[in-house]
Amino acid sequence: MVKVPSAVIAASGLVGGYGVARWTRKRQLGGVVLAVAGAAAAQQWRERAGGKAACALTVAYVAAFAGSHPLAKKVGAWPAVFGVAGAVAAASWAVADRRG
Repeated sequence: MVKVPSAVIAASGLVGGYGVARWTRKRQLGGVVLAVAGAAAAQQWRERAGGKAACALTVAYVAAFAGSHPLAKKVGAWPAVFGVAGAVAAASWAVADRRG
């Protein structure tokens, strides 16, 4: 079975989580999307790159989520979300997906 790259899962979690929260007007539902995608990505990071890398990428994922909020005040919500999602995807690819 072919696995979806962890970079795609992580970026989709950030973008999808925001999109769900915005369109449903239920922040908790967006948080569920964010958490489920983050857990799935973290599992792949651990399998592909080891525990330390998975921990670092998980911290980056959470920091991207948190950092998107103040960034949104400067550049707008969607550009902020896409920016941090791209940064996490690039880090994920460089650390875990590139090897596979």
